[in-house]
Amino acid sequence: MTNRRRFVGTNGSLALGLGLFPRLGHTVESFEGALTPIPSADKKALADVALNAARSKGATYTDVRIGRYLNQSLSARETKIQGVNSNESYGVGVRVIANGTWGFAATSDVTPDGIAKAAGEAVAIAKANASLQTEPVRLAAQKGFGEVSWSTPIEKNAFAVPLAEKADLLLAAADAALKNGANFFNGAIFLINEQKYFASTDGSYIDQDVHRIYPTFTATAVDSTSGKFETRNSLSSPVGMGWEYLSGRADGKAQGPAGTVYGRFYDIVEDAVAAAKDARAKHAAKSVTPGKYDLVLDPSHLWLTIHESVGHPLELDRVLGYEANYAGTSFATLDKWQSKSFKYGSPIVNLYADKLERGSLGAVGYDDEGVKTKEWDLVKDGVLVNYQAIRDQVHMIGQSESHGCCYADNWSSVQFQRMPNVSLRPGATPLVPSDLIAKVEKGIYIIGDGSFSIDQQRYNFQFGGQTFHEIKDGKIVGMLRDVAYQSNTQEFWNSMSATCDRRDWRMGGSFFDGKGQPGQVSAVSHGSSTTRFDGVNVINTARKI
Repeated sequence: MTNRRRFVGTNGSLALGLGLFPRLGHTVESFEGALTPIPSADKKALADVALNAARSKGATYTDVRIGRYLNQSLSARETKIQGVNSNESYGVGVRVIANGTWGFAATSDVTPDGIAKAAGEAVAIAKANASLQTEPVRLAAQKGFGEVSWSTPIEKNAFAVPLAEKADLLLAAADAALKNGANFFNGAIFLINEQKYFASTDGSYIDQDVHRIYPTFTATAVDSTSGKFETRNSLSSPVGMGWEYLSGRADGKAQGPAGTVYGRFYDIVEDAVAAAKDARAKHAAKSVTPGKYDLVLDPSHLWLTIHESVGHPLELDRVLGYEANYAGTSFATLDKWQSKSFKYGSPIVNLYADKLERGSLGAVGYDDEGVKTKEWDLVKDGVLVNYQAIRDQVHMIGQSESHGCCYADNWSSVQFQRMPNVSLRPGATPLVPSDLIAKVEKGIYIIGDGSFSIDQQRYNFQFGGQTFHEIKDGKIVGMLRDVAYQSNTQEFWNSMSATCDRRDWRMGGSFFDGKGQPGQVSAVSHGSSTTRFDGVNVINTARKI
């Protein structure tokens, strides 16, 4: 039971975009706006209003998204809940092609009249934009799927779990950290549920129910003598799962070389204990000596390097310069891909994109253009072979089929190319992390993601981490601190010399990946096994240059 005296500072907010619907199989009085999801048959009727209205105004293609977006978060500091936030957004976005040009409009007036008006506005915008269009939109063909549905395979809907239970778990993690060496604790749990209905003139009516969850915290330990502090963040991964992710079940758990315990499910209390001890131990850790080291990178760290040095530079709009203003363009230009020989990495580097992996943040059945999702290679045997592209982009790289990676973060946002899951394939030879470490003479084993910096072409970079463990003659001999490594994307991936097999393959990810103007966020996972990179430059972040 929650200690109500600790449950203070709580605030709640509920933002609703309400739509009351005329007789689409029900009376107006039977609806409660967005609080009660409407049946698929009624959503289909509403979608048809948009499709027909746009066609009558001159659209040659139309898609409509009816979306109900739920967000909830809890935050804690030490042993008190600081905030509870719940919000909900409900509305419709209509996208059209008219006179060879895109147009988009959205409305929270989820009624036949409101939707028809938005469709008309989208067509008017497209026609106005057409005077500036130098080349008509070329949309890859897409078959219609009729009426289909997809849901994140969850065991327990996190939104159905009482707030008190969520608060108890977060406070239990705080208690555990404070009792095991931490002086401060900040934690949070984020929940997202996207209920999305897509329809298009291709003949698709797609109903999807997408769930994501992200528990996170920072434990801080202060040295009473020096007054200095050290931190260790959680090693949780945001995932496409339900509340079962936080069950702490022992399913598939294994212990890593530095004592970290991994599994498909996450025990936030267990991790809080380990984080407090790690933060305390960092005070006694040896400051790293700069130089060249062989790096053994845990998946909890490597996901971020993949995200920044592979995921973003292989977005086709970034490659073409369309996305220059938000985080830059890309060094991986079309001429490198066209050469069919550009060595992105060593021959054992195999990087791929997908929106299928169960439990991943990017997993959906269909993207926001009605394209059935799939998996495809980006770098094969070290060579750049493909990008990430959507229906109006693939013709630019001589392809006729969208990759299925179009996404909008809300009904009010226009969909555009977003990063799918981008992952490193595991090694084919049986290999576990302890085997990898045993062959390193001078190296550093890095766990967890930390600060990072990468240039505007996604080429030169620097990455930190959470904990750093010195390797000498095949053994971990102690903890290091003040560690960061520097490289460039091509040099780094060409230094990859070994990766563990599927038994060690795990996902990390970003819950709030930003792109576009106006800015949108999306969630994406990156999987890998523990991997070795040879002769990487390591700097000491505490030393003055």
